[in-house]
Order: sequence, then structure tokens, then C-alpha cells
Amino acid sequence: MAQPLVVMEGIVKEFPGVKALNECRFELLPGEVHALVGENGAGKSTMMKILTGVYQKDAGRVVYKGQEVQITNTRMAQEMGISIIHQELNLAPDLTVAQNMFIGREPRKLKLFLDEKKLKKQAAELMERLSLHLDLDEKVANLTVAKQQMVEIAKALSFNSQVLIMDEPTAALTDAEIEDLFKIIGQLKAKGVGIVYISHRMDELRRIADRITVMRDGHTVGTAAMDEVTNDEIISMMVGRTIYMDAARERTDGKREVVLEVRGLSRGSELKNISFTLHKGEILGFAGLVGAGRTEVARAIYGADRIDAGEIFVRGKKVHIRGTHDAVRQGIGYLSEDRKRYGCLVEMDVKSNVAVASLEHFSRYGWMDDRRIAATAEEMVEKLQVKTPGIQQEVKYLSGGNQQKVVIGKWLARNCDILIFDEPTRGIDVGAKNEIYKLLNELAASGKSILMISSELPEIIRMSHRIVVMCEGRITGILDRSEATQEAIMKLATARAAD
Repeated sequence: MAQPLVVMEGIVKEFPGVKALNECRFELLPGEVHALVGENGAGKSTMMKILTGVYQKDAGRVVYKGQEVQITNTRMAQEMGISIIHQELNLAPDLTVAQNMFIGREPRKLKLFLDEKKLKKQAAELMERLSLHLDLDEKVANLTVAKQQMVEIAKALSFNSQVLIMDEPTAALTDAEIEDLFKIIGQLKAKGVGIVYISHRMDELRRIADRITVMRDGHTVGTAAMDEVTNDEIISMMVGRTIYMDAARERTDGKREVVLEVRGLSRGSELKNISFTLHKGEILGFAGLVGAGRTEVARAIYGADRIDAGEIFVRGKKVHIRGTHDAVRQGIGYLSEDRKRYGCLVEMDVKSNVAVASLEHFSRYGWMDDRRIAATAEEMVEKLQVKTPGIQQEVKYLSGGNQQKVVIGKWLARNCDILIFDEPTRGIDVGAKNEIYKLLNELAASGKSILMISSELPEIIRMSHRIVVMCEGRITGILDRSEATQEAIMKLATARAAD
């Protein structure tokens, strides 16, 4: 066996009230893809942030190319040849694609002035090498989550890295973009680059991983060759418990009350004559490729974007939603696909995040009823099984999956009857994902109505009573669960309008 590129032994890391890592071990060989898996909060991202200098370990040692090293900051890690693509996007939204790719390493004239021409040339060369097609002059703030993720990948690969860590790199990518990424990974492997691949998608890991290491509750459970371990064995190692696997079987029917009706909704070139109904107790799935307009529909209904035409009815009554406050008053809650940007207040604690959408409900004579807020937050933490030392914990210290649960708790505390979930399980492990599936089914069974957007076809088929399929801003079909297959959905998702 070749000398490992990286060996991490006895790694310990503590945060306020949380022991995130306890005597953890990880090893990476040259030219291998090593999968690192575990539930959210297991310690995967923390382990890799120590390797890349984001965090400093409290105990243990890191050996890089045979030498014990102290990686004190991210610049040091990058100069050593260790790069990371974070699960949460780490881009400057007001800079262009090209500027983000080389931020802090911009070419300069006379060592003083930015050489914009050379910057764009270097960015274009990298884009061509990676087979990416993005407007280099576009501000990152104007890009979709998928395109922002591709910028992150290009930025990381712009370093001549020998160790590349990918934390959920395909969460927002289309199948075609994933194939392009896998080609790049193959090229890097052939050059001896070691790749740490953090993902919850077992099918991906089966395709590209050589070995797999499983973490649980801040401990390393074990490492095995990918072809020597089954998916059931991996899941058992990850969760250490039986997980919820049954989808809801109860069907909705046309006799149930229509709680939301959209007629002829249009917005510029993004949305064209969108019409559909949502029934009480129904999970209505929205499927389509990236850019199909699914999120745009959700934002229009929620009042985040103004519409040019169309009507919205809530329980048979026409409503005028001019902003998000109008939607909330009508009992509509929205869980954004970008939870960190639009979903939760990461600098505030769990209690405040749960209460933020319902402050008027907790106010008495102009004073906030802190005891009621705390009780509601405790109830949501218990109901959603949020892993946190307490409701006073700042949300930024929670894992991505637990942050997602806090956002869901915010809307449950508001008691909204219509809930829009945009990619509710993106970046969430198999255990937390199944907890959310169970929760969605329980909400529907209790009479809540759910509009769910998902890019994962098995998820949308499993969870939805009916499925609305979109392509290029149009609804191309609505399928009943009994007729919904991946092939049927993809046929509608690629049904472009005739020229």
C-alpha cells in the first residue's frame, strides 16, 4: 500500500456544550476516492475543517505526506495542496464568477492594479478544462444554487490540489452536471490526487468511492473497502438504530377540500400560465430539471417575487399576496432551498429562530412572553429530534440537517396550514432524511397541505400523492402517484415548447 497522503489520529474537538469529535481517525491514500459518511452532526465536516485549517484540533495529530503538521489556517492548507468544497456555499455574492474563482490570488499589473483581462483569461481556461459553461461576468448573487456550486468546484480545483475534499458537491447539480463532475474526479484520481467525498447518496458512492469511513456521534465507527460492505451495513453503522422507511399509503382524492388554487400565474420569461390545485392533507410534488421554474413558482405564491398575471385562491377565496407577510397571514409557510441565506438566523439561538415567524403570537400587552417562546422551542426540538445541547444554542453551531429542522420548527410553531418545502432534504443524511419523511407524512395526515419541490426523483415519487412536472417555466404534466415513474417524469421534464 502506498504511503498515505493524510493520516488523522486521536482527533478531539469541542464546541460550547458539544464534543464534536472524540478520538477520531481518518486516512487518505494517493489516487483514491475515500467516502466519509454519517448522520448530520456525526462530525464529518468538523473533521475536514480541521484538516483544512478552518478549526484547530484540541487533541490528536495530523500527518501529511509522512510528516506531522500543524495546519493553522486555510491559506496554509491551500498552499500545502489541501482544498475543500464546503457544503454551505462560501462565495462573495457581489463579485463576479471570475473574481470568486481567484479571490485573494488575483493577477496584478505592476503588483498593484488588478489585471482584469488576465483574470478572465485564467478563469476561461479553467472553465474550459472543467467543461463548465458560466458567464464569467455574472455576479454570483444572480446565479442559481446549482451554478453557485459549480463555481465553488471550479474555485477549489483552481488550486493545484493533492488533497481535495468535497462536502456534498452534487446536492444542487443536475444529472449532466454530476456526470461532468465524475469525469473530473476520474482525471484527478489518475493524477494521484486523493479525494475525500462526503455524501449521503449511496448510488454515487457506489460509482466512485474506493473506501468508506463511517462516523457516528463524533466517533469513527469503521473503515472498509466500498465493494466489501452493503448499503444496509453502512446505514446500520451510521444510525445505530432502525429508521423510518415506510411512505404514506393513504391517498388523497378530488373530493377533498381545495386549500390552494393557482390560475394562470405568469412572471416574465420564468413562469408561463401556471395552474394547479393543492388539496387538504395532500403532498403535491414539483419535479423538473434545474431551471424549470419550480422555485420561482414557490417564491411567487409566497410573495417573495411579484407576478405579472394570474390569480391565487386560498380555501376558495381570491387573495392578493403582495409580499411574504401577506402569504404568512394566509397560513402559507415557505422553507427555502437555501436555508442559510433565507431560512434561519444563524447568529441567533434555536429559541429565537423557532419564534421569529410568530412573534405577534408570543406578545402580551407589548411584552414578549419568553416562557411561552421557550416552551414552544422545547416542544419543536423534541418533536423534530433536533440535536442541540439546548434551545439557547446558536444555530451556527448546529449541523446542516439540524438547521433544517429548526426552520421546519419555525413554521410548525406558526401553525401554517399550507407548507412549501423547497428541497427539504438537501444535504441531509439518511437518518435525518427519513425523520423528515415521517414528519411530512404526519403533517399531511393531520390535515396540513404540502407543496414539495425535490430534485431527487425517488424522493418525489415516494412522498407525493400527485406530481406536477415543469420544463422551461411551464407545467408539462400532472401525474398521479400510480402512474409516476422516473421515465414518465423525465419525459415531461424534457418536453420543451415547440419553437
